[in-house]
Amino acid sequence: MRTLFLVVCLVFGLMFSCFAQQNGNLALDSFEVVVSGGPEGTVDFGAGNGSNVTVEAATDIAHGGKQALKVTYDAVSGGYIFVARGFDLDAKNTGWLVEPKEIRWRDYQGVAFYCYGSNSGTKFAFDLCDDSNELWRFIFEDNFTGWKKIECPFSGFQVRTDWQADDAFKNDKLDFPVKSYQFEPLPVAAGTIYFDDVELFK
Repeated sequence: MRTLFLVVCLVFGLMFSCFAQQNGNLALDSFEVVVSGGPEGTVDFGAGNGSNVTVEAATDIAHGGKQALKVTYDAVSGGYIFVARGFDLDAKNTGWLVEPKEIRWRDYQGVAFYCYGSNSGTKFAFDLCDDSNELWRFIFEDNFTGWKKIECPFSGFQVRTDWQADDAFKNDKLDFPVKSYQFEPLPVAAGTIYFDDVELFK
């Protein structure tokens, strides 16, 4: 009887695994880390030309797990802000739950994340750094209150025209695997916003 039970559990487990692999999304990031900056940090963030940003864990607001990423920003005209996670960044401990080379990118349509908005009207950029170090941009607006899932299809990204790294191979093609992502509040704006549960969606 016990053997039959174990066999049934195994069969259902395999069926569920196959179903999840075919129809499920892939979790990239959950921010369940000790949030820190600097060379040994878990988040690569910074600001310049008059803009300012602070990044910390928020345990009082979370979409999934025990905490979310809290970003407090003051984006001024001519300034810049970035809050990044992924690979090949200046901070060493910013990796996702899975490495880019292990992902079957062609199985997914884009990147999604949960955002806790305050209906501030602020526009945000969500950038991807592709395998050629070229930056691609998707714009969304904080025009909602509370948690909302923001879906960013790969087809909706545009190559950044305002800035690219010197070592970027600018071929105007989104080359996979993607290596990192970053959030950037666009000026002029100030406030606080939260992010959680970054994933690839089918």
